This record gives sequence, C-alpha cells and structure tokens, in this order.
Amino acid sequence: MSLSTTLDVRSILERTGALLSGHFRLSSGLHSANYVQCALLLEHPHNAKAIGAALAEKIRPLRPTKIVAPALGGVIIGYTVAEALGLPFVFTERKEGAMTLRRGFRLEPGDRVIIVEDVVTTGKSTRETADVVAQHGGRVAGFASILNRSGKDNPFDAPYEFLLALNFETDDESGCPQCAQGVALDAPGSRFSK
Repeated sequence: MSLSTTLDVRSILERTGALLSGHFRLSSGLHSANYVQCALLLEHPHNAKAIGAALAEKIRPLRPTKIVAPALGGVIIGYTVAEALGLPFVFTERKEGAMTLRRGFRLEPGDRVIIVEDVVTTGKSTRETADVVAQHGGRVAGFASILNRSGKDNPFDAPYEFLLALNFETDDESGCPQCAQGVALDAPGSRFSK
C-alpha cells in the first residue's frame, strides 16, 4: 500500500486545528463558513514531510523535472514535494499584483513542471503560475495540491492530483448569507491582508 493511500490528511487537519469555522474571505475572493489554514497543517516539519511525500508519489508518474509553486501558500508543500522527488524547486510571487518569477529563479526550455499548491478553490493563482511557467519556456506537465476545494475532479487542462477533496460551500460576497447577517469577516489568506 502506498504512502498516499495510508496517510489520513483529514485526521491531520483536525489534529492540527487547521479546519476553521467562521466567516472567511478565501484567497479566491469567495466567502465561506469554513477555512483550511494549511500553515497550521504544515507547521510541524514531520507533517509537511509526510504530506509532501504522499503528494510526490501521486505525481511521480508525470515525470516532472522541476516543481513550481505560487507564494505564499504553495511554498512549504512545493518544497517538500520537490525534496521527496529529489528535484529543484522554485516559486512565483506577486509583484505589483502580477504573478512573476523573481530571485534569480529560472526555468529551462522544456522543463516538465508540476505546479504545487496547498489548496485549490478557483485555481486562479495556479493558472497565473502556469502562465509564468509558459512565459519562461517551461511546460506544465500537471498540477497538484493537498486539498481540492474546487468542486471538480480536475479544474485544469492537464493532469491534477490531490490528497483530499473538501466540498465546503462558498458564496460570492453579494450572495453571502453571513454578510447579510452582519457576521464579521476574516481574511486569513495571503492575497487579502485587511
């Protein structure tokens, strides 16, 4: 039995206090009564390493040559996946609102890239990272995340692997019942810092 089938991600989420309830604005801009704080999930290196190794085994058949992750949420899991596969790791980050490749990171023409995220909801940051990979000559061979909140088996145009699907309800701000009730909004993600 492989590590990815024996690792109980939901149990680790619960044990680490990473599953939160309240009124949250997700990095996608959507609102939800549920939030997963992957920073808590990955706070202990032994958890991060085990989760990274499990995700690495799922993407190994895609034969990546480099792992790329969007900052900030994808950095820890991207690094641990790359470590498990013995591959180089780079990350994209926002500069003046646009996703970019900085810090001297490079992609070689034809690099087979897997883009790794902590959570995929709408996939916006992941797609922006895919655009950066293409602009720098890399080829997106697939996508991976710890959690899939998209509500779809694969919201992308290449193979997608994940460890756990969570189908929490989300709402646009205009249709959010908690906003209508005046419940205070928390924005714990990295895109919204209000």
